Amino acid sequence: VLSNARLFLENLIKYGILVDPIQVVSLFLKDPYSWPSLCLIIVANVFAVAALALERRLAAGSLSERTGAALHAANLLAILCFPAAVVLAVTSITPVGAVLTLAIYTVLFLKLFSFRDLNKWCREAKAAPPGAAKANGDVGKSGVAYPDNLTYSNLYYFLLAPTLCYELNFPRSPRIRKRFLLRRLFEMLFFIQLMVGLIQQWMVPTIQNSMKPFRDMDYSRIIERLLKLAVPNHLIWLIFFYWFFHSCLNAVAELLQFGDREFYRDWWNSESVTYFWQNWNIPVHKWCLRHFYKPMLKRGVSKWTAQTAVFLASAFFHEYLVSVPLKMFRLWAFMGMAAQIPLAWFVSKFLRGNYGNAAVWMSLIIGQPIAVLMYVHDYYVLNYEGGGGAEEPPPPPPPLPWGSREAPPRVRAGPPPRPEVNVGSLQ
Repeated sequence: VLSNARLFLENLIKYGILVDPIQVVSLFLKDPYSWPSLCLIIVANVFAVAALALERRLAAGSLSERTGAALHAANLLAILCFPAAVVLAVTSITPVGAVLTLAIYTVLFLKLFSFRDLNKWCREAKAAPPGAAKANGDVGKSGVAYPDNLTYSNLYYFLLAPTLCYELNFPRSPRIRKRFLLRRLFEMLFFIQLMVGLIQQWMVPTIQNSMKPFRDMDYSRIIERLLKLAVPNHLIWLIFFYWFFHSCLNAVAELLQFGDREFYRDWWNSESVTYFWQNWNIPVHKWCLRHFYKPMLKRGVSKWTAQTAVFLASAFFHEYLVSVPLKMFRLWAFMGMAAQIPLAWFVSKFLRGNYGNAAVWMSLIIGQPIAVLMYVHDYYVLNYEGGGGAEEPPPPPPPLPWGSREAPPRVRAGPPPRPEVNVGSLQ
């Protein structure tokens, strides 16, 4: 704690106060009269309504299973391709706005994939002979049964609920706890301001100062910048985890009276890489297990191959959420996720207990800053050093401690002045 406090104080003395809340608005909007990200988010409703219409036709029997599967596949593919094409084509969309938009479309893709699968299992269970095991388990008499679930209210409750796995009947809490909700809302407001302040004050100057060592290939300076960036990056990542998985998801769940609040487990005690990825993001883990991993096992695929496929799918979505908004394809995020496969094997094979836990934490603390520096460097070179033909000038370096961007004038130390000699006194 004292070491990090010293680093923060050193940053404050060196750069001054760089926090500017107004600048955050420019991260989402280039033109106050153009809102491409918001328009894309609104258009996402079209794909959700299309999925519901397909399921209604399939439930009524007016559409064959093969045709319905093909149309569902086309709809899901469009959910990923359409926003990516718009982001790449529209110049007025900002990278931050594009990341937010593509993240919403990715969540919509996963939810509608689950929506399609469960309704298909319900049709198969309904067509099965009496006494056969039901694909979705037994449903209580008071719950919603298929196909009565195919309504707008049921679908949009699922789309807003903090889960990726669709169910006919979700667990519900009896009431909204107002004090609990107010605490979560206060945390959301406080931690988002804290993250923005730390990024502007601590991360941005460090990243800007890292560009010259990258250009000069000064490896010692690159490592020094990397280690300096690791501290604020990891701190911001931990704050983001709490803000999103605890504050935001619990606030949404409380508003919707959603009963399942298991959004994460004790990933910080992970003694293996596999345990970390299984417990830090429970909604995604449950989706991968239910709709990706177990179906592959049922088809005769080995466990190792199924696990590798899950990691590669996760790597694709990580790269999708980074490369498309930045409009450049470097595959750093994909390779970082793919590298988790040999790392998971190495840690599980040779490291146990606290050594495995230390390896997991080191991969988190060092791995993320490497990806951040690689993407920022490539983005800077592509857009500001003649690679992309951008009209905007390169971002200025952070202010120096004396408040000016130029170095103070140096005083040259010359020889001492010669004493004046009075010629008359020598005669």
